[in-house]
Amino acid sequence: MLITRRILLGAGAAARLALPASGAVLRAPSGPLPLVMLDPGHGGKDPGAIGITGTYEKHVALAAAKELARQLNATGRYHAELTRTRDVFIPLEQRVAIAQTKGAKLFVSMHADALTDHGVRGASVYTLSERATDAQTAALAVRENASDRFAGPGVSGVPPEVARILASLVRQETHLGSARMARSVVGSLGHSLPLLTNPRREASFVVLKAADIPSVLVEMGFMSNRDDEAALRRPEHRARVATAMRRAVEAYFAVVA
Repeated sequence: MLITRRILLGAGAAARLALPASGAVLRAPSGPLPLVMLDPGHGGKDPGAIGITGTYEKHVALAAAKELARQLNATGRYHAELTRTRDVFIPLEQRVAIAQTKGAKLFVSMHADALTDHGVRGASVYTLSERATDAQTAALAVRENASDRFAGPGVSGVPPEVARILASLVRQETHLGSARMARSVVGSLGHSLPLLTNPRREASFVVLKAADIPSVLVEMGFMSNRDDEAALRRPEHRARVATAMRRAVEAYFAVVA
């Protein structure tokens, strides 16, 4: 499996885990629209990958996320927000906390990576690895199993064993939702963009560690590849990426709604 500099092992998302009422994302017709939290990678002092002609990943990610938010909000079926709307630095754990605090039903982090091999190009999608790849990730799982992380109405006051079972069920459902969204993204992007070999991958990204929100990280291409960088600089290409992503979101909610 291709693992690039972006595999951020280590600190987990120290945020509250909320127990969903059921395994499906439900909403009444007159109720609030499901919130899709879009996370443009990097920002501020962190430029992310720098393209071979000097393009900053942080700018590409923000522009693509804004276009996707515009398209999602225009449908009238979803409410899309961004973890950042300007060129500012936001710590990884805070991005997850923003999504959890706002009650997001889906988290999509948007990036464009770089490699030393400039011939590699294509989009890919990551979900959180099930296996702990290092001691810190294993410690995250332990913390998430702690019963005091479940202070919400259906969990507080129950025996620790029951809380652990409920936590496991939530994480399992979140993992299934993340995998479902990843399949949807790969299928949709594949109709519009070149894809990396084996485009659906797993890694221990900090921003995917919300145990209660299905989450994916989308690499829209490689800033280190001349063709990918040139394409991502063009608004019409980013609009095409956003359209494919919008269709993936629609397909995801068509199943879970």
